[in-house]
Amino acid sequence: MGELSLRVVSSVVLAVFALIVTWFGGTIFLLFWGAAAATMFWEWIRMTSYRPSWVALGVVYAAVFLVAMLILRNDSYGFFAIVWLFALIWAADIAAYFVGRAVGGPKLWPAISPNKTWSGAIAGTIAGVLAGVTVVWFAGLALRPIHVIIALIVVIAAQLGDLMESAIKRRFGVKDSSQLIPGHGGMMDRCDSLVTASTVALMIGAARAMSAPAQGLLIW
Repeated sequence: MGELSLRVVSSVVLAVFALIVTWFGGTIFLLFWGAAAATMFWEWIRMTSYRPSWVALGVVYAAVFLVAMLILRNDSYGFFAIVWLFALIWAADIAAYFVGRAVGGPKLWPAISPNKTWSGAIAGTIAGVLAGVTVVWFAGLALRPIHVIIALIVVIAAQLGDLMESAIKRRFGVKDSSQLIPGHGGMMDRCDSLVTASTVALMIGAARAMSAPAQGLLIW
């Protein structure tokens, strides 16, 4: 099986599993994302050679991610908030990958990630915003112009999360955080965008409705 085929199969399997877990919520959701966060921490400390200051940062990285996912899921609009995040990030990743390869052009930040292009980043941003708006519409919520702005902010945060992980890997001379996921590398490689996107989404939602951040994120 070629690298692209392996990447696609792994992505589909993980996406289906993540959606099922999100649908059930509760303990299953906690166990799944708890395991993901623990795996990311393990990858982080291995990748950074167990340096104490980096270990501390890894604790914060994994903990903030897990807390953001759990809090967002734990209200009446939590399912749609998590699906909104998935749709936004997956659409951005797919568009950035294929448009970047097909169109090419100037590199986004070659010193950190030599394969990423401005064409891919722009296509990913547009696709992510459209996917986010589509989920809001599919959920039966009233669409507002602010939904486009919020999706734009979060998709940019997702891309910055990807670049941040690339910078860390470059800093320590590592290609992938691990070889856990065929075609993708490690859990960090798969969830780097979700870490920053979920954190920013939680901050936006909590700023409007501390006790129901998913509702604050989606209902305007």
